[in-house]
Amino acid sequence: MKRIFSISVSAVIMIAIVLSFASCFNTVEKTGVWEDATYRKDKEFGKGSKTLVFEVEAEGEKVTFTIKTDKKTVGEALLEHDLISGEEGPFGLYVKKVNGMTADYDVNQTYWAFYVDGEYAMTGVELTEINEESVYKFVYSK
Repeated sequence: MKRIFSISVSAVIMIAIVLSFASCFNTVEKTGVWEDATYRKDKEFGKGSKTLVFEVEAEGEKVTFTIKTDKKTVGEALLEHDLISGEEGPFGLYVKKVNGMTADYDVNQTYWAFYVDGEYAMTGVELTEINEESVYKFVYSK
């Protein structure tokens, strides 16, 4: 009986160790611009019929969000989950905050660059229709 109990305790300890290491993967340190990040590790959102892969990159670190949505554009899907915010400008939404992190050109000459499949986007996030085969990314830039 003691042997079974000690094996069970050992198994529980091993599971706890594995889970603690697993939680370290895909986690960004809370330093620099990431101090204000809402999420610092990969996360999934929503229950819609379309799948959107969205990456946020800043200071050499990256998190990836997988979003299930019924929205038509990337901007609508990201706004739906409070992953971006900004202010309306003459060319549409000027994104200043991504994943809780602020980039403001007027303050420190930083901005969020929007990419589709590794290429600088030709349309703003509000006008970019979701293509499930594409990867969308905001990169903190100076």
